[in-house]
Amino acid sequence: MRVNLTLQQLEAFERVATLGSFRAAAQTLFVSQPALSRTVQMAENVLSTRLFDRDTRHVVLTPSGQELLPIAKRILMEFDSAFSELSQLLDGRRGHVTIAALPSIGVALLPRAIAFLREQLPGVGFSLEDAPAEPLLKRVEEGHADFGITVEPLPDARLRYTHLLEDPFVLICRRDDPLAQAPRVSWRAFAGRPYIGSAAQGSIEPIVKAVFMRQGIRQTPDLAYPSVAVGGAMVAQGLGITALPKLALQLISSDQLVAVPLYKPVVSRRIGIVTRVGRTLSPAAEAVVRHLQSSSMPIHGEG
Repeated sequence: MRVNLTLQQLEAFERVATLGSFRAAAQTLFVSQPALSRTVQMAENVLSTRLFDRDTRHVVLTPSGQELLPIAKRILMEFDSAFSELSQLLDGRRGHVTIAALPSIGVALLPRAIAFLREQLPGVGFSLEDAPAEPLLKRVEEGHADFGITVEPLPDARLRYTHLLEDPFVLICRRDDPLAQAPRVSWRAFAGRPYIGSAAQGSIEPIVKAVFMRQGIRQTPDLAYPSVAVGGAMVAQGLGITALPKLALQLISSDQLVAVPLYKPVVSRRIGIVTRVGRTLSPAAEAVVRHLQSSSMPIHGEG
């Protein structure tokens, strides 16, 4: 048989049983004594049994009341615990956030941000995914990631872009290359030099090709790298030069390489947060987004 006691009735019963007084229980519950008596009577009606034997001076649990008391205490404790967890979920202190990011973002920015957030929000768990720009957008659109951090996509009614930072391009060459001594170089430096481009469907090569086209630089890759790390290794072997955004420098490791700022024109990747239109972020995800938007996130890796 299903018993339809309400939490209010259970709490009223438990408080009277614990304090042994309707008057004291009414005061702690901030209700009138007649209202409390009605609530307990309703509970007795639902159970079809008396819970208290009472007169003008004493309140004593009946055998049914003695059986109900530990059950009521357990239910109320579990309810309070569950609502405490819910409260933490609603204010972003608990939950799980899945972030999809470009590989360079995943290395250069997210570890530092998550280290800070783990201190501020120890109840929040994180899953990180790295992917090229197009697959990343699909992960967000399909709901596999709460949000993405990537280059600004083309206008799309299904996605919303919020700008975070500019990621300027630099020329990557060997330390013994004459270009390495310049404080900055024009994009014209790529004309007539072996150029190493990206073979991946990422965010870098389309930007570089667009600059070459606008500047009238007739350049096609002599070699194509499958990843930024491999591209850096190719440059270190003297196979050519390449252009990378500064955040991508975290993906290459070589004392033989130098990053030289590019100008004429100064070109940057626009990096921001991408969310799915019509999907409400969890409070925990909103807290992470607010931190990313408010933090300065300086770009490292020049040298």
